Amino acid sequence: MLHDPNRVYVFDTTLRDGEQVPGCQLATPEKIEIAKALEALGVDVIEAGFPISSPGDFQSVVELSKAVREPIICALTRANRKDIDSAVAALQYAKRPRIHTGIGSSDMHIKYKFNSTREDILQRAVEAVKYAKKFVEDIEFFAEDAGRADNAFLAQMIEAVIAAGATVVNIPDTNGYCLPDQYGSKILYLKENVKNIDQAIISVHCHNDLGLATANSLAGLINGARQVECTINGIGERAGNTALEEVTMVLKTHHALNLKTNINSKHFTEISAMVSRMMHMPVQPNKAIIGQNAFAHSSGIHQDGFLKHRENYEIINPEDVGLNSADIILTARSGRHALKHHLERLGYEIDRLNLDQVYERFLIMADEKKTIGDDDILYLMSDTEEGAVKNGYKLNLLQVLCGDPLSPTASIRLEYDGVEKEAMATGNGPVNATIKAIQTIVGKDITLKEFTIQAMHGGSDDVSKVNMKVAYEGKSYVGYGFSTDIVKASANAYLDAMNKFI
Repeated sequence: MLHDPNRVYVFDTTLRDGEQVPGCQLATPEKIEIAKALEALGVDVIEAGFPISSPGDFQSVVELSKAVREPIICALTRANRKDIDSAVAALQYAKRPRIHTGIGSSDMHIKYKFNSTREDILQRAVEAVKYAKKFVEDIEFFAEDAGRADNAFLAQMIEAVIAAGATVVNIPDTNGYCLPDQYGSKILYLKENVKNIDQAIISVHCHNDLGLATANSLAGLINGARQVECTINGIGERAGNTALEEVTMVLKTHHALNLKTNINSKHFTEISAMVSRMMHMPVQPNKAIIGQNAFAHSSGIHQDGFLKHRENYEIINPEDVGLNSADIILTARSGRHALKHHLERLGYEIDRLNLDQVYERFLIMADEKKTIGDDDILYLMSDTEEGAVKNGYKLNLLQVLCGDPLSPTASIRLEYDGVEKEAMATGNGPVNATIKAIQTIVGKDITLKEFTIQAMHGGSDDVSKVNMKVAYEGKSYVGYGFSTDIVKASANAYLDAMNKFI
């Protein structure tokens, strides 16, 4: 088989291995939505499911085969004819079908899982590949528990299944047992000892039981594997699988490896959030690449160095993984440079502020709270003359009428660059009516994406904090508003978000 020697194929198993996690099961429409996102991401292979396992899995493979055009659609089977027949039927609409069949390769599995012998297992492996080859040209064979398998027997098995027609040979570290040098040496052993290894692609499939999935996958790629099997956010059974975003960003960052994928990493943040939401699997904040703290800097020394020159403390551009920018997290350890950065970002004109006085007030607040966010800064500035120094639209009047049987109606007056404009609108609630009135004046196509209300301290007379995320021309902007009146706080939050792109 002829392949670019530097090309690494990305095999995504989020919808098969990832979905095996308890509580992560998806309906077919959800799988289709994720599959289309994976296609846009640029994955080469989507493992759509295990058709024999359930009618739902079978139907998901059928529907994904219809919905996706570019990636190979792969169906998992065990090494028996009934499983393979089910996969063949499920893949009937696939433009580029692949059957993924296999059996255990370690003596542990051969003895205690199959109660069999090496000779019998070898025969079953070959027969499964030959049978699948009658229906589908592209056959991937997995040697389960290869991480603990005897290398000589593993090489014998791989050579036999390639001779039987396997186009890809998967060498799984099923239990996440191997150290990187062990796993890399195993791949190199196969490269050097399997006579027909040039007729197939070696694939790495690593689990994260010891936290080594990404390291082991990279060791395998460095030693000659050219397909990596992974999942979005590293989800999967037990401790999970190799994280797609981690292994591909390592290849993108370390140019000296001279290995490339077709992955468009700018989709990572979006697809990570999609998978997390649909599978009810929160992403840990310190998760590499896509965790909320992955590009967050809180140490004053780090912040100062970062603001002077980004590469001092970042090796990846946030924009490369779909983030607008890195976060400078404000804490009691932050310096004036970091506070100045945030004030400027929020629209305050620094040359009109007494930064020393603002910083003193900031430190008092920071001592009381572990982390200072945008909302806290806005609240800090809201009761000062300095807080009024903002650019963009300003709310001068808001009147709302509502109550049964009246339709909620908002009258609003905004000032922009010294000019006032008024508008009135009705909505399904007072906040909706207020936003519609603002949109009438502004005249731009702005989409409200998120809307949350939080009490600052507690009590019926509390100050409400409203967070809003809006989308405009493909980008997202977050705004904050404060008031004892929730509707007014909502209007201010919407204007705050809008003023960031006006």
